[in-house]
Amino acid sequence: MAESSIEWTEHTWNPVTGCTKLSPGCKHCYAETMARRLHAMGAAGYEKGFQLALHPERLQQPLQRKRPTTYFVNSMSDLFHEGVPDAYIDQVLDVCDRTPWHTYQVLTKRGDRLPQFFGSRRCPANVWLGVSVEDRKYGVPRIAELRKVMAAVRFLSVEPLLEDLGPLDLSGIHWVIVGGESGTKARPMKAEWADGVRRQAAAQGVAFFFKQWGAWGPDGVRRDKKRNGRELGGRRWDEFPVPVVSAAC
Repeated sequence: MAESSIEWTEHTWNPVTGCTKLSPGCKHCYAETMARRLHAMGAAGYEKGFQLALHPERLQQPLQRKRPTTYFVNSMSDLFHEGVPDAYIDQVLDVCDRTPWHTYQVLTKRGDRLPQFFGSRRCPANVWLGVSVEDRKYGVPRIAELRKVMAAVRFLSVEPLLEDLGPLDLSGIHWVIVGGESGTKARPMKAEWADGVRRQAAAQGVAFFFKQWGAWGPDGVRRDKKRNGRELGGRRWDEFPVPVVSAAC
């Protein structure tokens, strides 16, 4: 486990590493780039670079931490990747169940697997489920799949935002995160795209978090992402959702 620089979480927990590209949001995957670096450094768990790998030896890690912590689960993979067996996901969620003092944020691009998996399973009350929404064709349809699953928090990671998403039905969604892309090959995000999502979240009573501009600023100029900052429309948006305590799958 590691402390995270991601603004909306505290630590990362990676009982799975590696992935395969699925949609345009994957094109410049930060996890793939990081995995290559870790492989070159000889880091444990990255012997095969970014190939999908299960790490059962990491399953007990959250049990060893007694301070309540928010974990982003599999920042270096996708828990619902087709190569991850249901039985292994069960083991991950069992650890979540056994550590109710922690909060777990699970984000996937395999939204179609969520209703299939949770059709016969309960979602732990401390697990927040989210889907990536980078565009209209691939991202937006994942929202409907997520909505089919009962969870304390359902959230959208609209990062990297690659186009105007148009009208969004955010019913049943509790939190929306928006961010631009980072890296040398980053694609720009327009201010009106991000603000369009923000306005719809506000109109539908959904908490909104603006994570970053990334490599391109709101003025369309490329610069260091720290210089671009985290302001949208002249202010920072750091809203967090209120979990639905009674939610159960």
